[in-house]
Amino acid sequence: MSILQDCSPAVPHIQTIEALVCKNSFSYPVRTRMALIYNCAMLWRSMIVMCCFVLGWSGWSRAAEPVVLDVRPEPTGGVRVTATILFPAPVSVIQAILTDYAHWPELFEVRMKIADLKVQDGVATMDVRIEHALVPGERRLVTESRVLPGGELVADLKGGDFRRYHRLWKLTSANGDAQTRADLELFVEIESVVPDWLVAVAMRRDLESHFRIVTEKALARVHQELQSR
Repeated sequence: MSILQDCSPAVPHIQTIEALVCKNSFSYPVRTRMALIYNCAMLWRSMIVMCCFVLGWSGWSRAAEPVVLDVRPEPTGGVRVTATILFPAPVSVIQAILTDYAHWPELFEVRMKIADLKVQDGVATMDVRIEHALVPGERRLVTESRVLPGGELVADLKGGDFRRYHRLWKLTSANGDAQTRADLELFVEIESVVPDWLVAVAMRRDLESHFRIVTEKALARVHQELQSR
């Protein structure tokens, strides 16, 4: 019996490419054919996801993209960070999120809690307790935060388990105030035996998640404002 007779008995003695395909396809067990169909589906799914990344699908492109993120140990001790992030929301939204000190722990994946918060004469004194897998136990960070006349957001160390701490955000309108260019300067030195290079690695990861969370909250607020209008 010819190959073509297996696939199409009405046309005997003629072998074609279609007959070969038919013969080979139906010679596989059912499980094998199902596996081939599944693999094809997964391949198409992977291709679609890759196209979304390459073409800048709107669902992905709205995330914050650090233009600069430099995290490095200082020769004299501590870790210095400089970063520039383009947030997809106006300056007013980003400033409101970064100055909502009562909900500050929600901006990080690191476990932390507000032990005390006092706001007086435009200065927010915040006592934060931080638990990090890198450093055993709980670390205390007490800072004073304020909004400078030029709109910068600055925080400096007042007490706790840190040797030095300084944070400065500069927020600038971009793309007709639809976005915010945020320049961050951060210097941290912890009272710990953990080497600074390892602290720098952890800080890079923590800041990347911090930028992502701020972006998500900013988009949620913009969406709420649009709905209210």
